[in-house]
Amino acid sequence: MTTLEVMLADKKKEVAIRAGEAPLRTKPSTYPEPFFSRMNGREKRVLGDLFGLKNFGVNMTKLLPGAQSSLFHKHTRQDEFIYIIEGNPTLITDEDETFLAPGMCAGFPAGGTAHQLVNRTSSAVIYLEVGDRSPGDEGLYPRDDLKATLGPDGKWVYTRKDGTPY
Repeated sequence: MTTLEVMLADKKKEVAIRAGEAPLRTKPSTYPEPFFSRMNGREKRVLGDLFGLKNFGVNMTKLLPGAQSSLFHKHTRQDEFIYIIEGNPTLITDEDETFLAPGMCAGFPAGGTAHQLVNRTSSAVIYLEVGDRSPGDEGLYPRDDLKATLGPDGKWVYTRKDGTPY
């Protein structure tokens, strides 16, 4: 039995696990269609939640060839940080595209540039993403008719930019 299987079976909190043994998030995306299917090839292991972290989230994300991290977006209140573990994704921002390599990192202050990672290679990309859980945060999507609002329950509520629901 792996450390994680023991932890889940005993409902005991471990102080450390192997990140690659954390369960995959059951739903690959919280986006509504037609955006949900654009996240095919993305696998998330929601690490922060396993340890009961409340102020910030940590995910280990894998992008298969051709996959993207998210829709092109920015946050109004949330800072985000990424650290590349494996592979060579392309970081797309409002200003430029940057080829990343293992050991590289990038940060996105709240209200700053829109961004996303795209895997344009034939190998998988693995990276850590860290973001805070600022109440009242909104996700803005300059290239899509989508807006996200972080609800009081910590779940994203998606609408069109004019406020109508999906």
